[in-house]
Amino acid sequence: MGNSDSVVEALLGAIPQLRSQLFFKTSLTALSHAMEDQVLAGMEAPLVIANFQQERFYRQEASRYQRIADLSDQVYVLSAAGTSFEDGSNGYETIAFTEDDTLTQEWHLVVIGAQYTACLICRERDPATADSRAPAVPGAPALDQTRRFEGVWTQDSIVCHQAANLLLDRIAGYRPALTDKISVAKKRYMLLSAVPSDIQIGTGADPFTQRLVTYLQAGQYKLLKAYKAISIKEQRERLVNSITSAIRRSLNPEELFQITVDELGQALSVCRCIIYRCPPQQAEITIRHEHRQPNVESLINAHWPIEDNPLLERVQQGHETIVIPDTHNPPPALQTTLDALNYLIEEWQIRSWALVPLVYQQRLLGMIELHQCQDSAYNWSENDLALLEAVAAQLSVAIIQADAYAHLQDLNQQLEALERTRSNLIAITGHELRTPLSTIQVCLESLATEPDMPEQLRNTMLTSALDDAERMRKLVQDFLTLSRLESGRIEWNFEALTISECLDLALSSVQARQESNNPCAAIDVQLPPKLPMIRADGEWVVEVIVKLLDNACKFTELDDQIAIAARPVDENMIQVTIADTGRGIEPYRLEAVFDRFYQEEGALRRTTGGTGLGLAMCRQIIEGLGGRIWATSAGKDQGSQFHFTLPIAEGRAAIHLQHSAEETLSDMDDVSLSELERRNPYILE
Repeated sequence: MGNSDSVVEALLGAIPQLRSQLFFKTSLTALSHAMEDQVLAGMEAPLVIANFQQERFYRQEASRYQRIADLSDQVYVLSAAGTSFEDGSNGYETIAFTEDDTLTQEWHLVVIGAQYTACLICRERDPATADSRAPAVPGAPALDQTRRFEGVWTQDSIVCHQAANLLLDRIAGYRPALTDKISVAKKRYMLLSAVPSDIQIGTGADPFTQRLVTYLQAGQYKLLKAYKAISIKEQRERLVNSITSAIRRSLNPEELFQITVDELGQALSVCRCIIYRCPPQQAEITIRHEHRQPNVESLINAHWPIEDNPLLERVQQGHETIVIPDTHNPPPALQTTLDALNYLIEEWQIRSWALVPLVYQQRLLGMIELHQCQDSAYNWSENDLALLEAVAAQLSVAIIQADAYAHLQDLNQQLEALERTRSNLIAITGHELRTPLSTIQVCLESLATEPDMPEQLRNTMLTSALDDAERMRKLVQDFLTLSRLESGRIEWNFEALTISECLDLALSSVQARQESNNPCAAIDVQLPPKLPMIRADGEWVVEVIVKLLDNACKFTELDDQIAIAARPVDENMIQVTIADTGRGIEPYRLEAVFDRFYQEEGALRRTTGGTGLGLAMCRQIIEGLGGRIWATSAGKDQGSQFHFTLPIAEGRAAIHLQHSAEETLSDMDDVSLSELERRNPYILE
């Protein structure tokens, strides 16, 4: 079992007048060699007691102690037990102790002779593992020369005698067989059993030795300062290189931001580090990237002000870093600014604040923020700020590259979409134009080559040619209309009107088509009373309803039903729904049906006609009128529902028109149901 008592503490306790000093390992090595050289120089046989922390340190000096043992029979060497170190008496006494003994953390050397006396009793500061020591100075590399010790080095005989007594007693405890030899040593060297209370302690060192130690200590401090500067530079280079490597691996800004906050937060040991973009014309953003200490509240998913943030406004104006060491006592120039942001400071406990802009070509891209949340102020060092600005410069370039790459991807997708549109256009227009042209050609050739054709057949030929000519005209008209809608060349004539008016006109159009041998399923209209009026272009609203009804009729059997409903969804919008019980739409295609030239069955394998432009036109019209259109369906053969919204009309004109519509309905109260059905058989109550 190891001994937990420290020889250093025991010596300082026995002689309170002693003051502990700080030594570097280099200084202790020089002092130890100087003391050993005094013995090897031929002085009378002295008492020598040495303690090595580890066996590996002993092996470096084993030959010297073999030579010292040739000069004296009172040589004791202590070290942690190992493969080549154990209790023994081979020329000098070796005393092995276990790894849990406090001697593994201490460095001792005592020399007592008739003409020369000296002792070195030290303990290592902040020891790490047995084979490696943590640097005492933050940022210094883990080099053996940077190890630091505290203790006593002196040539005062009283202190040396007391140190020898403590070590000899410790040796007797480890090896009781050496008790007689230790007693002889104490008598021979007249070691004091007690320390007089009135003694005056001095270093007793000669001026040359003292000057040498001072020189070594000063040189070691310079080395540590150089190590720290190198470490800071290495830290900065490592952080910048890690971000550069991340840029090479990925052009995803989300990944770059997370790597940067983690690296900065760890490198600077801040309470909180956040990074965010600063989109123009946006009042606030949501924090997505953060590194924080465990005891600091997280800002993830918190809303952070941009537009009404005077600190960001100052950064935007100067594109320079802003540092606030103490938000409770800010510089006068920032007092008013921080008063406006006091709610953020209080809520997130920001005591010290640093804001570093991400700027590229005088354009603010984003922001790096560092928060210290301790009770006391924090002064950001020049090295910290230089590191932040170096990282910000790299990250700004990375953001521009990522944005350019994302823009390039968007362009590629647009080119792919254009290519698909071109292919669909060629396929669909070729099919839709070739069929009616062939019919027209056959009919005209028949009429031209057969003058004796019966009148009834002649009329049939003319009707077919005219119908297909009308079909071609509508196809060309749809192309022109969609082109005008997409290019924004439509002049909207907004007015206040009722949904029922638009439905009447649309149903009349459908009725006319039914009378032209284009039968349609029954249409059920359900409108609530006193439905608010809409503000829209009536002609285009009717166009949307007609196209949606045509679409519903096309895919709904005659014995099924089509329903039309409308309702206010809020104080600003009315929603119109046209539902059918037809073939339905697969859920993953609900958005694609509004694309140009979309054909569920393929361009050339269709059981129904059409160019795939109708729903695309409906979307352009509804969005142009300030509404939204979408489709829902439970799946194949489950029917489909098309919904669109339109803004509710405002102002006196809308109220007047609403009253007029109500009066018209009131005037019609006396009209018989059969008369209403005669006027419009498609509006069913």
